Amino acid sequence: MSATCLDDNKLDSTVEFLMELYRYVSLNGNSVQRVAAYFAEGLLARLLTRRSPFHEMIMKQPGPTDELLAYVELYKVSPYYQFAHFTANQMIMEAFERDLEINNDKNHCSLYVVDLDVAYGFQWPSLMQSLSEKATNGNHASLRITGFGKTLDELEETKARLVGFAKTFKNLIFEFRGIPRTNSYLESIRKRKNETLVVNSVFYLNSLCNLIQISKTLKSIHVMRPSLVVLVEQEGGRSPRSFLSRFMEFLHYYAAMFDSLDDFLPLDSVQRLQIETNHLGKEIKQIMNFDTNKENSPKYEKMETWKARMESHRFVGMNLSSKSIIQAKLLLKISSNYSPIQFDGENNGGFSAFERQENAISLAWQDKCLITASAWQCI
Repeated sequence: MSATCLDDNKLDSTVEFLMELYRYVSLNGNSVQRVAAYFAEGLLARLLTRRSPFHEMIMKQPGPTDELLAYVELYKVSPYYQFAHFTANQMIMEAFERDLEINNDKNHCSLYVVDLDVAYGFQWPSLMQSLSEKATNGNHASLRITGFGKTLDELEETKARLVGFAKTFKNLIFEFRGIPRTNSYLESIRKRKNETLVVNSVFYLNSLCNLIQISKTLKSIHVMRPSLVVLVEQEGGRSPRSFLSRFMEFLHYYAAMFDSLDDFLPLDSVQRLQIETNHLGKEIKQIMNFDTNKENSPKYEKMETWKARMESHRFVGMNLSSKSIIQAKLLLKISSNYSPIQFDGENNGGFSAFERQENAISLAWQDKCLITASAWQCI
């Protein structure tokens, strides 16, 4: 009701409903009370001018240490990020193995990954292990990563983390180059001889919030002619236009995320509070701060929308092997210490992993699809 009044520009009524809402929300209550608390803060921030000290207080970002800790805790307890990373890595290994067979040259075991948003780099240790196991008979595997990120400091920390892990594999040659993102950031990419080039886009294109920037990025990727483009994005149920429809889309998405945590962590868990305050809550308040009628505002889109977009930019889907599906289901089974797991989209309890089409696999919580991973190649 608060969001409806705000959408209709009835500000007095919005405030009244928010005051009523604040009587019931709680950061330590059930999942509905908790997710509503963060959305209420997002609504309140929209009512305030950005010069208001209260707006600044509500929108205050967690420090880098708290942000990393919350990410790590979510990574450990939920299959959300693990599904994205392990599914993407399986696609990458299969593309790499296809190139080795085509070239019929086992001595050149070289993989080059262009990661459009490397963040903390948590995706890559498992790929290092897979490559190390692939390099048999005394040969070395080579992994080169160009990772794009927000700041040089964050990229240096990611580099140190990955270089340290790579040293545990004696048969792996590892290089990492971190580049702060600019408008022309992909123009610096150069593929070496005998390398398999892969572009990794995990939770990145959605973050651009701008169809022109997305199109420009996809065109730049096509020019590079990679063997594979991995696309992993949050999944939306429709293409919302108004503030209210977008609010409802995000509310349903994050309600599923908060609900899923209840099956992994107790209500009095410090971990859960860290995750929700410094990661999920931060995301909610950021996405609630969008410009209502502008194109460059965040939205989670359907897989069918991404399919049409990729095909219009001259990409075609690559069929997934049965290994990708099996691995995703095994991951959920391992993660299911507390939560009931469903496969093939059956029933409506717990997490499920299911094949969407020949080149895509999705993760859902109950009946809400959260993430879809897909594989693409240039036409």
